[in-house]
Amino acid sequence: MPTIAAIPAETPDFVPEEADSNPDQIALGGLVFPALTPKTVLITLLAGAFATVLFDLFGQALSPIAGFAKLAPVPLATQTWAVVFGERFEPGGHLLHYVAGLIAYPVGWLFIWQPIVQKAVPKLHWLVSSAMYGVGLWVFALYFMAHLVAGNPPFLNFTGITYVALAGHVLFAVAAAWAANYLF
Repeated sequence: MPTIAAIPAETPDFVPEEADSNPDQIALGGLVFPALTPKTVLITLLAGAFATVLFDLFGQALSPIAGFAKLAPVPLATQTWAVVFGERFEPGGHLLHYVAGLIAYPVGWLFIWQPIVQKAVPKLHWLVSSAMYGVGLWVFALYFMAHLVAGNPPFLNFTGITYVALAGHVLFAVAAAWAANYLF
């Protein structure tokens, strides 16, 4: 499985041979990105689907079975929908949850996080990088969306759901990264 090569900062016009000869990669502005091809779209959706299923399985079944909090991503997304659009609409909450899991979060990994990390710390293992990305997703979900947009306390007052959400978002990111790496 190919890795995304980093481009040295001191030579901005340098295009690594791997990106130059690989139709699945594009070098741009000193970073190497996946090319936007049908294969990349399919990999993004498959990685997102795999990770979303694991996130939901962990947060809504395994965590409560183990005696921990149960995640409620759709009610939180529905609350966000109500704030943004002015009325509660549960199908909108489902839509937001699945668009985030299938598209937005995997796109963030493939097209934003991973190219930057590969440039900044080229030898950082994808597992460490994806775990860090998962922490970032958790901050985005529980601070930005749940608090700043939906009006809940920051990080939901650091209750049991906060830590289950942290584990769930890290699991999501690792699963999506693994699937994307495996499929590329």
